[in-house]
Amino acid sequence: QEQLVESGGGSVQAGGSLRLACAASLTIYSSYYIGWFRQAPGKEREFVAAVRWRSYARYYGEAVKGRFTISRVAAENTVYLQMNNLKPDDTAVYYCAANPGTRTLYYDAAEYNTWGQGTQVTVST
Repeated sequence: QEQLVESGGGSVQAGGSLRLACAASLTIYSSYYIGWFRQAPGKEREFVAAVRWRSYARYYGEAVKGRFTISRVAAENTVYLQMNNLKPDDTAVYYCAANPGTRTLYYDAAEYNTWGQGTQVTVST
């Protein structure tokens, strides 16, 4: 069964760090994007970061630039999201997702066709 499984969420104080992991049990082709999105209560799903598998090009949402880093370990079929200097506004459920890369719309959730179950990140003041 093709799936993505997130881990690493939790509770942290503002200014702290967390690292999320997304383990993929699907074939990730070179054109794929693996992305992270987040959704806070009452808000729309928001693009956080994405990595293109072959080129390792990385992209970030404006709200997280300079604080979050996406990386991948191809041999492990795993993508990581290192989150530093966390803020209360970062509180959300974080999802990883796979996008076949047919179009270069790495920021568009509609382009992603496989999603993980999500992991909660809570940042307190």
